[in-house]
Amino acid sequence: MIYRPIVLNKEVAFSKKKFLVTKTDSRGKITFVNKNFCDVSGYTAAELIGEKQTLLSHPSMPKAIFYMIWKSLNSGVEISAVIKNLAKSGKYYWLITDFSVDRDSKGNIKTFSSFNRIAPSHVSEVMEDLYAEMILLEKRGGIETSLFYLEEFLAKRGMSYNEFLEDLVEPKGILSLFINNFKKVLS
Repeated sequence: MIYRPIVLNKEVAFSKKKFLVTKTDSRGKITFVNKNFCDVSGYTAAELIGEKQTLLSHPSMPKAIFYMIWKSLNSGVEISAVIKNLAKSGKYYWLITDFSVDRDSKGNIKTFSSFNRIAPSHVSEVMEDLYAEMILLEKRGGIETSLFYLEEFLAKRGMSYNEFLEDLVEPKGILSLFINNFKKVLS
């Protein structure tokens, strides 16, 4: 059994080029982590395999976000989310995570995979504020209250959670122009 570290208000620095990969069984027990994930989290693969994915959840993550993720995955629907994880050192790291559903030959859900990349600071800043409000509401009225707030937050913007993330993560300004021009050249 691994004990959760003391939370520090310091961020783990890692390369934007690193992709972190995990796989869990249908109950959320970790069955695979890649080397990059181990490097960033500070845990060895041996320490993580067999542990619940919740070991990595930072306490400032709303339970409602994990409820939404698991509801989607257990329904067979892939989802993306912005996650704040807790490293073995007690430091935190923000990830943009794309969750996929892995099925057996009969089409039954077998495992879940997550493909993670560093969340840019503008993304983590927006999510930090949103998640802080959701945590306060969870303390007062439970997950349902937090989910209702998230639904209202998204409704005001006329977006789904995935659309909100896409809009937030998509490059803007000069970088966006550069990327779009580069795509045109390639086509």
